[in-house]
Amino acid sequence: MPILRVSEASTALRWYARLGFEEEWTHRFTPTSPAFVSIRRGSPGTGVRIFLSEHRGDAQPDGLLYLRVADVGPVAAAFEVEIHDSGARYEVSLVDPDGNRLRVGSLTGRSEPGYRYPDGA
Repeated sequence: MPILRVSEASTALRWYARLGFEEEWTHRFTPTSPAFVSIRRGSPGTGVRIFLSEHRGDAQPDGLLYLRVADVGPVAAAFEVEIHDSGARYEVSLVDPDGNRLRVGSLTGRSEPGYRYPDGA
């Protein structure tokens, strides 16, 4: 499971909700301890899960997380960003409030020269 460092879980939860993620649970050792949060996009067992952590040292910002979605259009609209056509994929690049980078893409149906996706596309 990817763990992303966040400075304030409530702010991160609102941002990731725009990507379709929902909070599953939040753990704190004490009421004032840093939060460790599980968020999910899609159905339980088949969706994507990410951990968000306020704990120092759990992760460093400026990593890169790639999410493949069926249609990147709604994500681009929600964040008001341009879609990049790389040939085989449509992609958008996002940066969350804590500097974590996300690339979100969907397949175009066109092949990249020399590469075949596992599903044959």
